[in-house]
Amino acid sequence: MNQNRVNELFGAAQALREKGIPLYMQVKKAILASISAGRVLGGDTLPPERDLAKYLDVSRVTVRRAIDELVKEDVLTQRQGAGTFVSERVEQPLNHLRSFTEVMEARGKTITSKWLDRSLGMPHEDECKALKLSAEQEVVRFYRLRYADGKPMALELATIPSRYILNPFAMEGSLYDLLEQQGCRPVRAFQRLRAISIDEQRAHLLDIPALSAVLYIERTAVTQDGTPIEFTRSWFPGDSYDFVAEIHNTV
Repeated sequence: MNQNRVNELFGAAQALREKGIPLYMQVKKAILASISAGRVLGGDTLPPERDLAKYLDVSRVTVRRAIDELVKEDVLTQRQGAGTFVSERVEQPLNHLRSFTEVMEARGKTITSKWLDRSLGMPHEDECKALKLSAEQEVVRFYRLRYADGKPMALELATIPSRYILNPFAMEGSLYDLLEQQGCRPVRAFQRLRAISIDEQRAHLLDIPALSAVLYIERTAVTQDGTPIEFTRSWFPGDSYDFVAEIHNTV
């Protein structure tokens, strides 16, 4: 990265001489300011540590500490052998029932999927409970790795009673589009969210380190008459999403 580009991204080096503030915090502040100003965008590569250290007239240890802090806060992402990148975060409202495809397409991203399982079978205990099924009622399962602009963004395992979709190979794109075509698109859902450490197999699929913190979501969606139709479990990389909700005062 040439000197002009570093100047463009990070402004005047003398700005990092604020009294009483540790240098690594000033480097961190400069990086955050560049991201906030849109000079560095999600997915952009940060200049090498040695270039930043030289330009900002600080040690590489100082730059590395600032970057390590931002990696811990999921502002930056480091990839072995590729460098340090600005994390690409997707803001996803929790008060709107939308499919992954709808959320990503609204942001102009190209959606692709890798199928891990499409099958017809008997329900597991948690699926029976969520979908209010007996152990003898068949379900279809759709398990896939979802990409946006070529980046792994989510693992989704959806279970649907087979009376709505008998052939698991009938779905290629959006599950909600297929359900809508059959007149049974869900209209509301209950979601449970929690942070977990991801196992090695799923971490490999998402291209993140094993035991990384991810957001795990269980969603049970119902039709207009309140019938459960979808039970989906999703794993989202922690550095890729901001889930937001509007909260009202009920007093």
